[in-house]
Amino acid sequence: MHTLQMSDKKRLEDFAREIRVVTLKEFAHLGFGHVGGAMSIVELLAVLYGEVMKIDPQNPKWADRDWLVLSKGHAGPALYATLALKGYFPEEMLYTLNQGGTKLPSHADRNLTPGVDMTTGSLGQGFSTGLGVALGHRLDGKDNSVYIVLGDGECQEGQVWEAVLFGGNAKLDNLIVFVDHNKQQLDGYIDDINPLGDLKAKWAEFGWHAQEVDGHDIAEIYTAIQKAKATKGKSSVIVLHTVKGKGCNFAEGVELNHHMRFTQEQMAEALAILEGGK
Repeated sequence: MHTLQMSDKKRLEDFAREIRVVTLKEFAHLGFGHVGGAMSIVELLAVLYGEVMKIDPQNPKWADRDWLVLSKGHAGPALYATLALKGYFPEEMLYTLNQGGTKLPSHADRNLTPGVDMTTGSLGQGFSTGLGVALGHRLDGKDNSVYIVLGDGECQEGQVWEAVLFGGNAKLDNLIVFVDHNKQQLDGYIDDINPLGDLKAKWAEFGWHAQEVDGHDIAEIYTAIQKAKATKGKSSVIVLHTVKGKGCNFAEGVELNHHMRFTQEQMAEALAILEGGK
């Protein structure tokens, strides 16, 4: 199994920091946004787009590309930042986020944004459509991989567990699902609202190859993906233990950080901390 070299680890950590900075700059002009859930998936995006996925930014609809389905579509700004940094569209476009006529809406939309593979935002539905894409690729004899990102609050949706049952039985070894387990949802902490229990054990019981890792550790994420890709005859899930708002000093550790307002002074301080960490 291929392991991540130290030079690649450093490169991806730098990429993650850049994604985090650019995402916050996207939000800056608005004074509000889905900060928490965007920050918690940054390392995953850095690994996928910086090392793992088969993509062509100059040809976003390339038939042989790997697909990312951001089922927790409200984290779109982090994906947009990643896509811009990879060259899918000019970085200046990021600063139209959520404005009239924008191609960058609050939730990911495949009909508007180059590089977005699936329209998402109604929680649970991205998982189902992503499963359909993976099944379609297998039926067509393609070797494209499909990666799906779920939120942990999203895992309270019944549609998610129907998809888990189907995915386990379908044995889609061209599919890896990531659960962003940041322990918070829109209006509070998961355990105070509707506890999920042992997610890894639950998915394994449904027939999935299940792993759990530190979702902010570049090397752990990469190694888990390689183990999943090496596992044939099973769909794979990786539970990422993350911190909602990670790396943003005015959001990290705040209970209601799903969609939040902030001052320009708070944003300037957050960016200074991140950019000073180069």
